[in-house]
Amino acid sequence: MRKLLLWIVLLPVLLVLLLQAYFFVQIWWWVDHNPGSTSFMRQQLSLLREKDPNAQLQFTWVPYNRISNNLKRAIIASEDSNFSEHDGVDWEALQKAYEKNEKKGRVVAGGSTITQQLAKNLFLSGERSYLRKAQEFVITYMLETLMDKQRIFEIYLNVVEWGNGVFGAEAAARHYYRTTAAGLGAEQAARLAVMLPRPRFYDKNRGSGYLAARTGLILRRMNAATLPAAHN
Repeated sequence: MRKLLLWIVLLPVLLVLLLQAYFFVQIWWWVDHNPGSTSFMRQQLSLLREKDPNAQLQFTWVPYNRISNNLKRAIIASEDSNFSEHDGVDWEALQKAYEKNEKKGRVVAGGSTITQQLAKNLFLSGERSYLRKAQEFVITYMLETLMDKQRIFEIYLNVVEWGNGVFGAEAAARHYYRTTAAGLGAEQAARLAVMLPRPRFYDKNRGSGYLAARTGLILRRMNAATLPAAHN
């Protein structure tokens, strides 16, 4: 009976540790190998294929130096202004988001960093729970430990969702502007950055007044954005 109870306690712990080991090894592999897809991409493809069995994602990987600096600066200005300085989690931004949500009585701000968003997209589901958030923190620190900021940003830029079935900077540039990720101008980049929190919505509502106003704000902030170096 005592051995049975011991296994009941130890087995879940062992499974959790094995899962963390899987995440760690996968991230280590991605230090110098590009992901072909992410958990979130596979989820979205599955949903698209429920309506169209032949559906495919728009996704083309491009290296970091073939993505416009306009887009890099716009995303940092819009999503994570302290990206180059924090260790994966911006605790001050999280506190501000919490206070803002409490004041509004609903979730209006997230406070997640670029690294946290990447952690979620690479491995996790879209469900909201404390357990999933805890796992997100663990993966975030794995990413920051094994990769430099530039590599984290390169992967993020290539796998983030930008519309219905549209993933990555190259696909987004072609989908919205018929250009390449390298050829994005400042205003185009700012607009794409603003779309990120709700890409499928803005894909269908491109004339949104908020989208236009926020684009102007990000344009004014872009020059102050600090791009990450190749090494921490």
